[in-house]
Amino acid sequence: MTLQAVRADATHLDAVAALFDAYRGFYQQPSNLVQSRTFIAERMAASESAIFLAQDEHGEALGFVQLYPTFSSIDAHRTWLLSDLFTTPAARGRGVGRLLMNTARDFALATGAKGLVLETATDNFTAQGLYESLGYVRDSGYYTYILDLRQG
Repeated sequence: MTLQAVRADATHLDAVAALFDAYRGFYQQPSNLVQSRTFIAERMAASESAIFLAQDEHGEALGFVQLYPTFSSIDAHRTWLLSDLFTTPAARGRGVGRLLMNTARDFALATGAKGLVLETATDNFTAQGLYESLGYVRDSGYYTYILDLRQG
C-alpha cells in the first residue's frame, strides 16, 4: 500500500469530516456528521488549524492529524498542539499513524516551532507506544487542569 499525507483543504472537507466524526466516536461521543463537518469547515475557513490527511494510492482517506497553534511564554516560541490523530480501523498497523505523526513533525519544523505537545487517554496504550517510539517523552512535571464551563 502506497501512502501519502497531504495538507487538507476545502476539497478534502467531506473526507476529513467523516474521519473526525469517527474519531469523536472513538472517544464515546455520539455520531453527528453535520456537527463534525461544520467544526472542520470552520477550522479550515478561519485557518485555525493545520490538518493533514493520509490517503492510499487510490485516494482513499485513511486517517488525519489536526494541529492547533499555541505559544510557550516560557520558551518564547511557537508550539503546535497535536490535538487529534485518527486512523481508520482497517488502516491500523500499516504505518498510517506514523506517517501522520512524522508529517506533523515536519510541518512543525518548517514553521519554526520549538516542538509539538499532545495528550492522550491514560489507557490508550497503542497510541502511547507510537508516540514514545517517535521520541515523545511523557511529561511528569506538570498536571493538566480543566475548567468545564458548560456544566449542567
